[in-house]
Amino acid sequence: MYSGKPISKDKYAARHKAERPASDYAKVPRELEQYIVDPTTKKRYLRGRFLGKGGFAKCYELTDMETKEVLAGKIISKTMLTKPHQKEKMSMEIAIHRSVGQKKDFLSETHKHIVGFHGFFEDADYIYILLELCRRRSMMELHKRRKALTEPEVRYFMKQIVEGCKYLHDNKIIHRDLKLGNLFLNDDMEVKIGDFGLATRVENEGERKKTLCGTPNYIAPEVLNKKGHSFEVDVWSLGCILFTLLVGKPPFETQSLQDTYKRIKRNEYYIPSKVSHSAQLLIIKLLRPDPSTRPNLKQVLEDDFFEGFTPNHLPISSLTMAPRFATTSSANLLGLPRKPLNELNSQEQQTTSVRKDKTEFLEKMSKRRSLGVRVCGGESKLIQPGEAVAEELKDENQEEVPLDCYLSQLHSQLTSCLDSKPVRINVNEDDAEDPASVPVYWVGKWVDYSDKYGLGYQLSDNSVGVLFNDQTRLILYQDGENLQYIEADGAEHFHTLKGYPGNLEKKVTLLKYFLSYMNDHLLKAGAGTKAAREDESGRLPFLKQWFRTQDGIVLHLTNGTLQINFFKCHTKIIVCPLMAAVTYIDETKRFRTFPLKNIEKYGCSKSLAKRLGYALKMVGCMQNGTHKKLLVRAQTENDKKTSKKD
Repeated sequence: MYSGKPISKDKYAARHKAERPASDYAKVPRELEQYIVDPTTKKRYLRGRFLGKGGFAKCYELTDMETKEVLAGKIISKTMLTKPHQKEKMSMEIAIHRSVGQKKDFLSETHKHIVGFHGFFEDADYIYILLELCRRRSMMELHKRRKALTEPEVRYFMKQIVEGCKYLHDNKIIHRDLKLGNLFLNDDMEVKIGDFGLATRVENEGERKKTLCGTPNYIAPEVLNKKGHSFEVDVWSLGCILFTLLVGKPPFETQSLQDTYKRIKRNEYYIPSKVSHSAQLLIIKLLRPDPSTRPNLKQVLEDDFFEGFTPNHLPISSLTMAPRFATTSSANLLGLPRKPLNELNSQEQQTTSVRKDKTEFLEKMSKRRSLGVRVCGGESKLIQPGEAVAEELKDENQEEVPLDCYLSQLHSQLTSCLDSKPVRINVNEDDAEDPASVPVYWVGKWVDYSDKYGLGYQLSDNSVGVLFNDQTRLILYQDGENLQYIEADGAEHFHTLKGYPGNLEKKVTLLKYFLSYMNDHLLKAGAGTKAAREDESGRLPFLKQWFRTQDGIVLHLTNGTLQINFFKCHTKIIVCPLMAAVTYIDETKRFRTFPLKNIEKYGCSKSLAKRLGYALKMVGCMQNGTHKKLLVRAQTENDKKTSKKD
């Protein structure tokens, strides 16, 4: 499955590597200092947490030592910019981002949906670009965890993306690389458009750009056909983004780059029936093959799609769980059967064929259930369930969450990783690290009182839950106000501490006891994360099952996350099947995240490989039910009341 990097970056990187003389490789820049100084202003910045890498840059948190403001520092080694076109491209990126992302004066404000630009400077070895820090990463990570989002969420995000893009177009700038990986989220879950590496400015009215650039799954047909392009390429990308958020995968994605390009040129894609009529119509408008017929961004904002319910904001928990307004039960998370989102068999039989915008059809069908639509060459055709190919039917009936909470996926990922024999001598784990895959939630504290009541735990956002012995669950959100109660059959109920049913009185009292005990006696694993903003729409992942062995405690959350805390060495691993990554908290409490594919490629330490092997064993035991035989219960009353400090 191809979802590669922007074409121009790959092309330049390959050319750069091929053309550089061997002597250039000896010019290794100095190591980055802990304190970075702007040579002109003498301002000092403390280099903090590693945020990730991409293209030619590495990103770190940088703290302004004077104001204490925390920024994102994009740092580029000058050894990567030896050719004139590379330096020119970097200068263009800085100039464009600066023009739309930097305050003009003390009183001015930048557009709220563009990543803020705070300045840049350089020294003998590096270029430093100071940007607004978006702690909730990019929408690509949201997509990996959630796949298809609910329509209210999509409206919430798309409105902000379109507004930010309209601001760029109003300033004569084409982004040319709009995609989920370049859409960032701040602490308030607001979208920020970033990465202007492929952006260009339109100097003259009617000017058409000729550069072949973009990312394959989002690239417009006029770019591929080299007919010249303008602002409409961003509109096309918005159509791909809208489709991806609603369906869970890009519209033209295939197993190969060549086939993806063929589908784009043929304008061939399929919209599942779970997508609403208004959303189907907007997708078709945005993905019209003739750029002159696509709507402008003002028209997009006025589209009927945006008249539906749109939340004012989204809770942080929506990064991994559908919000409360989008679901009525989490029974599927407990392994209970549930019906698919759309009942195909109940749809009316209709064989209408329509033109590309199919406006008249959608007006007639506005009060009926959606039907799937196949688009090819700008022509759209309704697809009956019986007509759809196997892949399309699979999309229609896809469950939100596998019944085993991703255990099969975990088993496959861990097996593949360990089969590669990843242990290396003198391995440099920096190569394998990628903080973009860091988990949203993990268990920071726990206390086992299952001999009487159950297991209490605190998540990384400071919310507290209890899995009672009767298999019910109670969660108190980090705001100390909202309660979430889950019955043994998975039915969810939402209350507050000021108002809850009388039958929950004892359980609320016990939850408060667990909370008090953990606050007074236990240390938090992975401490230092910023508390999440939650409200009545939030739905937290909760503890699905747990068990203790002689070696540690195994904690399995309903979003698929598997965590193992080892008793003797006090290390921990958190494995996320959706991100296909493991977070390792070692003996020194260092918190690092590694995609499993990176471990296969670059290797890992013997200690991490050993823990991954143990995790694979535990997953296997959970799949076949033998984990209950591994359960180790303390033999004395004192041991039963003893908890592990995490």
